Amino acid sequence: MYLPKDFIETAEGLIFAVVDYAEQDKVLCFLRYIKQNAGWKKLATESANAYLQQHYPGYLYHSNILDADLHALNPHQIVQHHQPQQRLQQLLHLSHPDSIQADLIRLCQLFQNQGIALSVLGVTGSLLVGLQTASSDIDLVCYERAVFQQCRELIQALMAKALLQPLSEPDWLEAYQRRACALSLDEYIWHEQRKFNKAMINGRKFDLSFVATSAQAQQTVYQKHGKIQLVCQVSDAAKAYDYPAEFSLSHPSIRTFVSFTATYTGQALAGETVELAGMLEENREGELRIVVGSSREADGEYIKVIQAHA
Repeated sequence: MYLPKDFIETAEGLIFAVVDYAEQDKVLCFLRYIKQNAGWKKLATESANAYLQQHYPGYLYHSNILDADLHALNPHQIVQHHQPQQRLQQLLHLSHPDSIQADLIRLCQLFQNQGIALSVLGVTGSLLVGLQTASSDIDLVCYERAVFQQCRELIQALMAKALLQPLSEPDWLEAYQRRACALSLDEYIWHEQRKFNKAMINGRKFDLSFVATSAQAQQTVYQKHGKIQLVCQVSDAAKAYDYPAEFSLSHPSIRTFVSFTATYTGQALAGETVELAGMLEENREGELRIVVGSSREADGEYIKVIQAHA
C-alpha cells in the first residue's frame, strides 16, 4: 500500500513524494529529487514540473477525480518504496548517528518515555531517503489517530517542562516564508502555535503529521466551479489533521471544506467561525465542497479563524 508521506523511486533516478492515496492503478505523487552526477538535487514545484515536461512527460498527470494536475506512477515503474515506519526503526538502531539522526532518536526517546509506541510513528522528508543535511528539519508521521492526539498533548507538556522548545520568531518567519501562504505573519503564527504539532529539539525544528492507513482512494469525481470566499461556522473538525484535512460546515448548501495544503491542516476547531478562500467544487451527486489548496502553493487561498473559542 502506498500512503501519503511515503517516497517512491524510479530507475531513472527520480524520487517522488506520495501525495494522495492511490487512484485506480496510479500512485499519485510529486517529484522531489533528481539524481545528477554531483548527487541528488531537490526541486521546487515549478522546477519539478518543468523537468518532467522536458524529460519524462509521461509522469505528468491530470487526476479527473481531484480535477488537479500532479504526477503519477504505475506501480511497475517503482523500483524502491521508501516507507516511513520501516525507516524510523532503522534509524533508531544506528550505532553512529549523525547530528540530525541523533536529534530524531532523542525526540523519539522523549515520546517513548511518556508511553508513546514508536511502532506507530515514522519519519519522512529528507531523512526517509538519506538525503538530510546538518540543517534539515525532522518530519515525523503518526499512523494512529488517538496516538497522534496524544503526541500533540505531549509536545505541549514537554514544552512546558522545557524538554522541548517553542519556535523562536526567526524560526516562525522562516517557516512562514517557506509556506508563502495568504495569511499575514501574525495570523500564520497565531494559528500554528495552538496546533502543538511543531517544536524545537536541540535547536532543530520538527513537525508531526497524521496519515490514516485505513483511508480509501477517493472515487468521487469533483468538478471545479471557480473561486469562492465564504464566512461560515465549523460544525465538525474530527478530521482536521487528515490528508486532505476535512472540516464540516454549518451551511445550507456546502457540506464541507478540505485542504490539501499542510499550512491549513488543523486550522480550525468545531464551533469556530472561519473565513475561507478557495475553489468551489461539485460532485456528480450535486454535493458542494470548498477546496483550499487546489494548487500546490494555494495562491490566494486560505482558512482563517475570525471567531475563535474563548
